[in-house]
Amino acid sequence: MNGSTLPGTGDDESPDRVVLHVDQDCFYASCERLREPELRGEPVVVGMGYEAGETIGAVATASYEARAYGVDSAQPISQAVERLPPVERPDLGSAEDDRGHYRPVDMEFYQSVASEVKEILHDCAETVREVSIDEAYLDVTDRTSWERVDAPARASGAAEQRTLAEGFARHVRERIAREVGVPASVGVAPNMATAKIASDHDKPDGLTVVPPGTVAEFLAPLPVEEIHGVGPVRAGELRDMGIETAGDLAAADPGHLQDRFGDRGVELHERARGNDDREVTPTGLPKSLSRESSFSEATDDAEAMREKVRALAAAVAERARSKDALYRTIGIKAVTTPYDVNTRAESLSGPVDDPDLVAETALSLLTEFEDEPVRKLGVRVSNLSFTAGEQASLDGFDAVADGSGADADDPTVEREDAPAAEERSGQFSLGEFE
Repeated sequence: MNGSTLPGTGDDESPDRVVLHVDQDCFYASCERLREPELRGEPVVVGMGYEAGETIGAVATASYEARAYGVDSAQPISQAVERLPPVERPDLGSAEDDRGHYRPVDMEFYQSVASEVKEILHDCAETVREVSIDEAYLDVTDRTSWERVDAPARASGAAEQRTLAEGFARHVRERIAREVGVPASVGVAPNMATAKIASDHDKPDGLTVVPPGTVAEFLAPLPVEEIHGVGPVRAGELRDMGIETAGDLAAADPGHLQDRFGDRGVELHERARGNDDREVTPTGLPKSLSRESSFSEATDDAEAMREKVRALAAAVAERARSKDALYRTIGIKAVTTPYDVNTRAESLSGPVDDPDLVAETALSLLTEFEDEPVRKLGVRVSNLSFTAGEQASLDGFDAVADGSGADADDPTVEREDAPAAEERSGQFSLGEFE
């Protein structure tokens, strides 16, 4: 995608970096609501250990509605679920039979949703650092700028100016909501540490922009534990020194902080002042590229499905070509009602760059689902190669259907270094504990 066509794109080079921190709000609960829309607005707890026969378990995430009942992440699951109001379940006989909206962790499904979000992030930025399944930094300095422009007039007619960076960040957040269906909070700042704080500032579904020259002012009144890198123990130690806020930390003697905490103390002092020179470094080359699109409502119109797959296949092949990527596997995703995610793929004998083959293979895989109501379709190329090499000739093409419906590499894993190994193995990660 050409960055100059996106909302909030500027042509002038800016000396200040534009960093976005994108954080999916209560991600596991949001995924469950995607699958079960009736859960929207209801207290939802996602965890493990509440099933029959289980004696130990913990909350992986709790929706904001559940938090109002005193449910917190990492809380014992039995205690958490008992705090929720009973849910009437006529199919179970009485309200007392089902306590609250508890759902067990379904990591495969969450990774599938996360992969859709990450495709958008990598489409919106050349440099993306994935931190966890639900969190990433983007350096979009080459896509937008801190230039101020007139915003569209409101009903009152009052004049207003916004930065181009805000428009770009709003575009990213709205793409995630529109194309994937889960909420995200976005922080925009000149550096990583401040962008992280900004994304937490207005949850859920928030957007906080901290332009250059305003960072120290934004940080000053915040509790000291909101400075990136200050945990509960360190916050207690700082309060023992009379340091309650980020402003206090910024005004503290860096020599005293170094005596107490070593180089870490100086680093935190700099962050409290709004200084963070770390670069957003990518977490590795992509392992797959994909495009997905939803229907306005579930459909079994075979021609409509084929038309959408043709368009998605063309877009994926063009994106692979723009990145000088060859691919060894071509696959599709079909989301059927209510929200069942199905993947099918065929593996090639060698890496190719062949848009017609992508379309042909995707359409062949689609035939399995043409009699089912489909909500969303996607086309993916994977097992990518970015180094110069010989392409497999079409004469030597020997596609092997993957009867399991999965790529040789897990199709939910988008990057070399993320999600972490424990997430790939099906365990929920600490990154989701909020």
